[in-house]
Order: sequence, then C-alpha cells, then structure tokens
Amino acid sequence: MVRCARCQAVCVIKTSWTNRNPGRRFYGCPHMDCNRFMDWVDPEMCPRSMVIIPGLLRSLNRHQAQIQEIEEERSRLKKYLIVTWVLVVVSVMFKLLN
Repeated sequence: MVRCARCQAVCVIKTSWTNRNPGRRFYGCPHMDCNRFMDWVDPEMCPRSMVIIPGLLRSLNRHQAQIQEIEEERSRLKKYLIVTWVLVVVSVMFKLLN
C-alpha cells in the first residue's frame, strides 16, 4: 500500500495522458489540494508507444467530435420532422373543418 508523503492518504492509481507518458499508470494522492505524484505503476514505455498512443487518442477525439456533430444534426432533423407532421395534421384538420 503506497501512502502520500505529505498527507499520509492511501494513494490511488491514476493514468498519465502526457505525450511523454501516454497511458502510463502511477500512484498519486487522491486529495486535490495535495495532488502529488508518488511512483510509477507501469514500466517506462518504448519510444514507439509514445508516438502511437497520442496519435490514436487524437483519432479517437476526432471520431467522438464527429459522432457528437451527427447526434446534434439528428436531433435537429427530428425536431423539423415533428414540426412538419404537426403542420400537416393541422392543415388536414383545417381542410376537413371547412
């Protein structure tokens, strides 16, 4: 069990997403006011990993942004469809009443 040198709290395993250590896990203090790095859980990564992982993360972020845009467009089109159907129903009812 690893403890924080400053506050003696039990450390939690966190993940680094820096370009130098992408995806590498480390022990860190759980308290935000302390937020200290203690030690690495994983061994140092090979240089190729330091190139591949950030590229994959950028690709994932692009795909997630595209998914969000598509979902927003879908929601907008769904609203247009509902408004169109309401107008059609109102139009048909108006014609039937006249």
